[in-house]
Amino acid sequence: MVTVASIGQIGGADVHRVTLSGPQGLRLSLLSWGARVAELWVPDRNGVLADVVLGHDSLADWQAHGRYVGAVCGRYANRIGGGRFMLDGRQVQVDRNEGANHLHGGAEGFDLKVWRIESHSDRHATFVTTSPDGEMGYPGTLGARATYRITDDGLEIEMDATTDAPTVVNMVNHAYFNLAGQGSGDVMGHSRQIGADLYLPVDSEQIPTGEVLGVAGTAFDFRQPRLIGDRLPGAGAFDHSFCLSEPLGKDGLRPCLVASDPVSGRCLRLSTSEPGVQLYTGVHFAGAPGKAGATYRRFAGFAAETQRFPDSPNKPHFPSPRLAPGDRYLHRIRLDFTPA
Repeated sequence: MVTVASIGQIGGADVHRVTLSGPQGLRLSLLSWGARVAELWVPDRNGVLADVVLGHDSLADWQAHGRYVGAVCGRYANRIGGGRFMLDGRQVQVDRNEGANHLHGGAEGFDLKVWRIESHSDRHATFVTTSPDGEMGYPGTLGARATYRITDDGLEIEMDATTDAPTVVNMVNHAYFNLAGQGSGDVMGHSRQIGADLYLPVDSEQIPTGEVLGVAGTAFDFRQPRLIGDRLPGAGAFDHSFCLSEPLGKDGLRPCLVASDPVSGRCLRLSTSEPGVQLYTGVHFAGAPGKAGATYRRFAGFAAETQRFPDSPNKPHFPSPRLAPGDRYLHRIRLDFTPA
């Protein structure tokens, strides 16, 4: 079953909520503002449902407090050092919206666009938007699409794009998860395993230094399951990229991450087509209003943003984010929720 309802306007454009239903009571609500995940109801080991993503109840609260929460971020998500890079022999300057650097597509990124609903059914919804040549400094007119599909075990997300001139693209989904249920506390007691032997160290502005280091003996070693809060890095929170070790399978995806809440038994198994994942433990949540009267504390949820590496346009040894006319950018994610 699918329902579509208008929940208000932004910039004169209607914002719609699309709600999809699946097996075992699984339910997904999406907003056309930012093509974002607003609710995701998942059963625990006893079949009890909880909404496992952070968010807000009203459109006004989303605008005031939920800038990236649940959204598709782009044109280039994560950070670009200095907001500049060389592309085909010329320097490109993009918006600098985090000090001297570029973050998540700039001050007017994809997360703030009201996307158009292209199609929907009982099990899927597809949103589309256009980023004109020069928007936030990016060359080329980009056509972007985000599709969400309910599966028997969870959710699939597909983000794709085409361009009429060479550009760079790195679209991510920025959902924050709390498998105990949004508003239930912090995620420091969640178990986490990441299929990565290597990670990217960063400087004081969270820009990768260019080094690619081993996780062994560091706080970044999640090769075996352990609690998120068992060992934090020097800054007291994770906001780092991991280089995924597994090759792509026949389905075009690689295992990425397994997270679980030991109390409810809810477990997330994440796979992706991308080479890396950014783990962010939501340190900025501190008194922000959530859904159903909740107030979010520090570490209220974790983001696992599968993606190209941050600052890749300035690091030739990182996987390239370049997109040329005639090519298609395609980023696929599979989220399986099966009780532990």
